[in-house]
Amino acid sequence: MTKSWNLPPVPQNIPHGDMPGDKICISGEHIAKAGVLYPRLREEMERLGQERVVVCVCGGSGVGKSEIASVLAYYLRQAGLGTYVLSGDNYPHRIPEDNDRERVRVYREGGLKGLVAQGVMLPEFSLRLRELWQAEADCDPTNAKVDPWLALYQKAGRQTLSRYLGTPAEISFAELSNILSWFHQGADRIYLKRMGRETGCLWYDSVDFSETRVLIVEWTHGNSDYLDGVDIPILLNSTPSETLAHRRARNRDGKTDSAFTTMVLELEQEKLEAQAYKAKIILSKSGELLRYSDYRALMAGE
Repeated sequence: MTKSWNLPPVPQNIPHGDMPGDKICISGEHIAKAGVLYPRLREEMERLGQERVVVCVCGGSGVGKSEIASVLAYYLRQAGLGTYVLSGDNYPHRIPEDNDRERVRVYREGGLKGLVAQGVMLPEFSLRLRELWQAEADCDPTNAKVDPWLALYQKAGRQTLSRYLGTPAEISFAELSNILSWFHQGADRIYLKRMGRETGCLWYDSVDFSETRVLIVEWTHGNSDYLDGVDIPILLNSTPSETLAHRRARNRDGKTDSAFTTMVLELEQEKLEAQAYKAKIILSKSGELLRYSDYRALMAGE
């Protein structure tokens, strides 16, 4: 039986992850979900019996990774367990703006090569693609109804982009795996990467881990096969429709409903589903703990 815990109130402006410029807003929903997760997390930590533990909080866009990780860290610190929250978003090879451009480039180059492989790369298709690129509409499936050949381009582009997203081609998994290894080995100080949103906004900070018992990695790709050293993966689940509804409510970038953004979210969701079997703890969007079989049934019903 899971032990119950008397959790302290969560004040405003508690420490959060180390992504430069990241602004989080912790709501009652985040606190409630962290309250559900915390007893199970402590149970898993006690089962491990390790001096130092690495936890990952992963999930799709807008599911509350940063906020829930911050609240969990607060609870752990209040229990006397030094805790640090590390943002995996510091470890792509490129700053966000450049990486967004690279994603588009990878998709379009893959689509073009797909047309070449099928022997249908006609001059008029090139002209049409330039129009679609200008309008950022080349991955909109409705356009393939007008230009049937575009379906070949979109399929090949999607497959190529999937081989880029969340892989070592996009992210420095080896660097982050080394950090987790050093932490497990008891390192007192570790240099951690900081990545801003502008060119040249990149540096390293020396962080004191001498009193840290728990390292929480909050990151979409925290449960990836490419990342070594995570002891307790926590999956914050969100079905594709729930994710899109949340992004529409936030509408931070004005391109929430763009075909490209939708495709990226779908691909990320596919990767999260493929890795979900490794999660030690799964929490639904509604705040319920799920067994893996429950998770599979929920996603199949979506």
